[in-house]
Amino acid sequence: MLDWSLLGFAFMKAITFVFMLIGLAGLIIPIFPGIIIIWLSALVYAVFSTLAGTMTGWDWFLFVIITLLGILGTVVDNIILAAKLRQTGTPWKSIILAYVIGLVASLFFTPLVGLLLTPAALYLIEYRRLQDRSLAFGSTKAFLIGFGWTFVALFAIGSAMIGLWLIWAMIPL
Repeated sequence: MLDWSLLGFAFMKAITFVFMLIGLAGLIIPIFPGIIIIWLSALVYAVFSTLAGTMTGWDWFLFVIITLLGILGTVVDNIILAAKLRQTGTPWKSIILAYVIGLVASLFFTPLVGLLLTPAALYLIEYRRLQDRSLAFGSTKAFLIGFGWTFVALFAIGSAMIGLWLIWAMIPL
């Protein structure tokens, strides 16, 4: 006889893992909330496990660690990029305007267009402000370096969140 509860748990684990991988892959796109999607996947799994009566103290502990990593991921995203840009003296007005242009482009075209248009917009905004190509390029270069480091940090945090969930979901403790 087929054990439907076991099949349901296997399906839930597979769906959770797929959504977590989508969140991890989505970290490439700056406006895509990959860390939040990973955390929401873990939350849905926690609710499902709680309703099934299978959550243990260890499972809750791992969920809390995943939650703390998720909070860290949402904060570190803004800190690294903004700090790198502020080192070059780029004003907040230029940073926010470039982000808005990238966001609007992502909404009307594709996220890839927004990803490419954001540094281009920052360059043009800074060139207009400074009237110096090398200084404008310096701000754009700082943005791209900050974006790269932000991606590395978020990918590491997202991978750790998924790794903890795998321990929680696959190893009965």
